[in-house]
Amino acid sequence: MYFNQPIISVQELKENINNPSLILLDCTINKVGQKMYSENLELIPNSKFFDLEGKFSDRAINLPHTLINENDFTREAQNLGINNDSILICYDRWGVYSSPRVWWIFKVMGFNNVFVLNGGLPSWKQENYLITNNYILENKKGNFTADFQYDWYADKEIMLNSIHDFSKTIIDARSEGRFRGIDPEPRKGLRSGNIPNSKNLFFENVLEGDKLKPKQELEIIFNSITNNEKENIFSCGSGVTASILALAANFIGYDKVKVYDGSWSEWGADENLPISK
Repeated sequence: MYFNQPIISVQELKENINNPSLILLDCTINKVGQKMYSENLELIPNSKFFDLEGKFSDRAINLPHTLINENDFTREAQNLGINNDSILICYDRWGVYSSPRVWWIFKVMGFNNVFVLNGGLPSWKQENYLITNNYILENKKGNFTADFQYDWYADKEIMLNSIHDFSKTIIDARSEGRFRGIDPEPRKGLRSGNIPNSKNLFFENVLEGDKLKPKQELEIIFNSITNNEKENIFSCGSGVTASILALAANFIGYDKVKVYDGSWSEWGADENLPISK
């Protein structure tokens, strides 16, 4: 089974939930300034916890959410029972927030059979589908092996080389106030402003409630600032909401999509990197 687009509906998940190759990953993290409390935990049945901020982020550097290396990713993915032929469904308890980041991470690590549940747990509950309060524990290792794909990835060197390359569009998912340097950054020690020659598309503008907006609306939004002929590189505060834009762009057929892993947490902290306001 292979879905023909990067997002699936809760109805599609319900129809396929008993497929033995399907693995459900709860990818929930806290938002900046908002916590998702684990008391009275509600989950889609047969979920496993994808520890984005712990096991799947590089804790050795002072940046949130940055990628771990291939070997560590292979080990942790295998510990979740993920095989090369698994079907991964990423969701979060907010709706669509951190699950696109996990979708993007698997793309970077060479795993293509990965999808985001549009609307996440809120949409699942809205249909009155069964929920549970416990994760399932994996007792058998998977055989997935990571293979890093640079077509999906950008670092600060790539960003520096992209600033004046007009075959590329840099798109910042932060709010307009943060992008323009009017509103303060929520993380300490960061300058205000944006990457030179970048464009602003606040991530909430591609969402409608808990879901991505319909494809036709997204096409209008993206086509007003870029096109599919260009390489589109997405940035934000820490690489999470940039992945929402990357998912939305890929959903409408944009195939040259990258996420700047360090995002403004890296760029805004480095006095040697140029900024605009």
